[in-house]
Amino acid sequence: MKGFGMMIQELKKNPKTIVFTEGTDERILEAASRLLAGSFLTPILVGNKEAVLEAAEKYGYNIRGGEIIDPDDYERFDEMVELFCELRKSKGVTPEQAAKTLKRNNYFGTMLVKMGVADALLGGATYSTADTVRPALQLIKTKPGSSCVSSCFILVRPSATGENEVLAMGDCAINLKPTEDQLAEIAWEVAECGKHFGIDPKVAFLSYSTLGSGKGEDVDKMRNAAAKAKELYPTLPIEGELQFDAAVSPRVARTKCPNSEVAGQANTFIFPDINAGNIGYKIAQRLGNFDAYGPILLGLNAPINDLSRGCNAEEVYSMAIITAALVED
Repeated sequence: MKGFGMMIQELKKNPKTIVFTEGTDERILEAASRLLAGSFLTPILVGNKEAVLEAAEKYGYNIRGGEIIDPDDYERFDEMVELFCELRKSKGVTPEQAAKTLKRNNYFGTMLVKMGVADALLGGATYSTADTVRPALQLIKTKPGSSCVSSCFILVRPSATGENEVLAMGDCAINLKPTEDQLAEIAWEVAECGKHFGIDPKVAFLSYSTLGSGKGEDVDKMRNAAAKAKELYPTLPIEGELQFDAAVSPRVARTKCPNSEVAGQANTFIFPDINAGNIGYKIAQRLGNFDAYGPILLGLNAPINDLSRGCNAEEVYSMAIITAALVED
C-alpha cells in the first residue's frame, strides 16, 4: 500500500488545507490537534470561535495554529452569498435564501472549498451522508467527464508476506441502483482511486453468475456494464460478470474462467447495487479483519469526503490525510 507515511511526506512537500464542518466535535478536535502537530495539513474548523476554543479546552486538545471560521462572522460572507446565488441561479435562489442556507456548516464549509479558501472538506461526523453530498453536488459539481458521484472503500490488512493486502470496493454508499452506464463509470473511478493506494487495478463486476452460469436481469446488467467498461477503458483489466469466489480464488477461476486475466486475482470490486456493496465491505471489515477507509467520494471537482457518525478520532485523522492526498495540483 502507498501508506500514510508516504502520503504525509508528499503533503509536507506541498501542504494542503482541509475544512472540518463540525468544529466543536471532540473527535474532530483530536484529529485537528494531531494534524497541527504534524505540520503537513492545516485544518479549518467551522463554528463559533468561542465555542470551538471552549470545546478544545474542555477536551484538552491544542489547536493553536489552526483556523476557526464562524459563518456568523466571516468577512467574505457577502461575496460567498453572491457566488452561491450565481451557482444556484437556475433554482431562483434569492440572497436572503442563500444567506440562510450558508449559515449551515455543511454548506458554508463547501463554499470555502469552492472559493479556494480550502483545498478539501471532511464532514459527516454528526450528520448524514446526504448532508455532505448534497452541497457538494450543488456547489462543487461533478468534474468534466463524470456523470455521477459515486464512492469507494479502501480495505487494508497485513498479509502473510508482511506487505499489506489492499482492495477497492464500490459503490458502497451513494448510488442505490446504478445503471449499466453508471457502473462502467464507477469502475473507472474506483480503479483510479485505488491507484492512490498502490493498487494495480484488476476489476471484477460482481454477480451471482460467472460468465453466463446464471440467468436474470441482474446478471445481464453486470455483464453489459462490464462490456461497456471494457469498451470505454480498453487499458483497464476488467472481467464480468463474476461470482466473488471466481474473482478472488485462482483455483475456482481455473475451473470457471481459465482464460481470464482478472478472475482469481481481482482487487477492485464493482457491486450491482448499494445493498450488495454495503453488506460486502462490512463483511470484509468485520469478518476478514480489514481496516476500511471511506466512503471516499468520487467524481467531484474537489475532494469532499464523508465520515461515519460512528467514527472515532483515528478514523477522522486517517480520512483527513486521504482526502488531502486526493487534491489535484
